Amino acid sequence: MLALASSMASLSFSRAIVALAILVMLSMGSSDAQLSTDFYSKSCPNLFSAVKPVVQSAINKEARMGASILRLFFHDCFVNGCDGSLLLDDTSSFTGEKNAAPNQNSARGFEVIDSIKSAVEKACPGVVSCADVLAIAARDSTVLLGGPNWDVKLGRRDARTASQAAANNSIPRPTFNLNQLISRFNALGLSTRDLVALSGSHTIGQARCTNFRARVYNETNIDASLAQTRRSNCPRTSGSGDNNLAPLDLQTPTRFENNYYKNLINRRGLLHSDQQLFNGGSTDSIVRTYSSNENTFRSDFVAGMIKMGDIRPLTGSRGEIRKNCRRIN
Repeated sequence: MLALASSMASLSFSRAIVALAILVMLSMGSSDAQLSTDFYSKSCPNLFSAVKPVVQSAINKEARMGASILRLFFHDCFVNGCDGSLLLDDTSSFTGEKNAAPNQNSARGFEVIDSIKSAVEKACPGVVSCADVLAIAARDSTVLLGGPNWDVKLGRRDARTASQAAANNSIPRPTFNLNQLISRFNALGLSTRDLVALSGSHTIGQARCTNFRARVYNETNIDASLAQTRRSNCPRTSGSGDNNLAPLDLQTPTRFENNYYKNLINRRGLLHSDQQLFNGGSTDSIVRTYSSNENTFRSDFVAGMIKMGDIRPLTGSRGEIRKNCRRIN
């Protein structure tokens, strides 16, 4: 009898341990759920068909907008993870990211994200986060400009705060050298190869004079004709023409392909940080690979975008689903 009682007690204890383990796993799942490509398949089955026409319309009006939306996703993910914090306007309780140095007079496309969010809210109110809307819009922008397609992982929730200081400290600068770039990407779990592949997003879009002035006037590892061309629209004196624009890829600034890497090999990178990827350093070989094999670049870009989208998402019960991307509920 004693042996039986002991056995039953042991069994009860084991069951209690198993039950406790299940409770712990469930509680972890509520806050650390994983992103998935079919996250909204039941709760918002028309999500993708709601997003794409709005992105298409914006790009039809201005092809550059595709690059601007893609850049928003980068600048969101690099600051405390992909949580839609970049989209928040300043409030009395926090100073947001929109006016941080890397974004001020530079980050754009917020009104397009607003329009997408409105379309998504009509399709399925209160279901899809702004962080996920931005992730999908970045993918659609890439595809519509001729870039690769991929299945976007979803399930992010939106931050309830934002930090201008974090944006100032986290977003890579156009003045960075190669070691600084590698370090910044590595800190977020992105490899050196991811760095080079994701920098290929500069095959589309424009840069402001203030970000390439020092390069075209002071640096020697730049094609002379490019420097001369860029100087014509970017006065040497700081404060004069700071917001004048130039294409990051001179040949095809609204077409997503691998000309960016061909330009680097010919010392025609517009930004200091661009040319650092091909300047006698450890990334030269990757640039050569991408310049001669566009398919390798495209597949590595997709892998890098998926990895970047995985940076510190808010999931489960953390954060919220914003109704308006500019403000917390």
